[in-house]
Amino acid sequence: MARTPRKKAQSGYYHVMIRGNGRMVIFTDTEDRYCFLTCLEEALEHAEIKLIAWCLMDNHCHLLLSDEHDNLSEAMHNIATRYALHFNNKTGHVGSVFQGRLASKPIESNDYLLRAVRYIHNNPCETGVAREQFFWSSYHEYVGSPNLIDSSIVLELIGGKDRFAEFSAEKTSSYRPFASRRIGGQELLREVSSTLDGIDPMQVKSLAPRKQESALRKLARAGFSERQMERATGIGRYRIARILANNLSDTSQ
Repeated sequence: MARTPRKKAQSGYYHVMIRGNGRMVIFTDTEDRYCFLTCLEEALEHAEIKLIAWCLMDNHCHLLLSDEHDNLSEAMHNIATRYALHFNNKTGHVGSVFQGRLASKPIESNDYLLRAVRYIHNNPCETGVAREQFFWSSYHEYVGSPNLIDSSIVLELIGGKDRFAEFSAEKTSSYRPFASRRIGGQELLREVSSTLDGIDPMQVKSLAPRKQESALRKLARAGFSERQMERATGIGRYRIARILANNLSDTSQ
């Protein structure tokens, strides 16, 4: 079956996520991260794409890009090919490094642009690391000196660099850019179990409240929709939504 064409952004702005194949770790050390950033910088410069925000986690990365010339697919293919060559040569891994097609979400308003920036820089917070203490994101470029990014549009929207730390800590409404992956049945159960480090999805319902909430947050960060979490765990969708909304409010304070 042919792939559905990537949805184009009228604004030219995209939130892009690329993930390790099978959720494997793709950044094992500092050398890997610097190599990826070098591939990223060179490919985006060649494609005339601006980098607005970025964050490198262990098994995935988030990018916010301005692609005025519709060169996104070519640029991301370039980055993925070059980095996969480095990774496979270094680790001896055989096969695909990245999981399928890149995930991209068009950003069509200033509000969603700012939500995406917050979301990207807050990724480390979900692993217990404060955004200010996490080295591998563009947060430090915003509060310090830009290196890879074009910070001008975001800083103009929020009122300047002096407001960026305050802006980053502000509450925001729900933003789950990659929550509509269409998987089901046994594949859904396998992916949920893999995300939860082997836990049977149906056991989540009987976990202690804090552990249950932690598991649901982990699934939400991985991109599972509330409906998918309900199907896999047996927990009602409205309870899931309430838990996630409460946790969003708590972590935004």
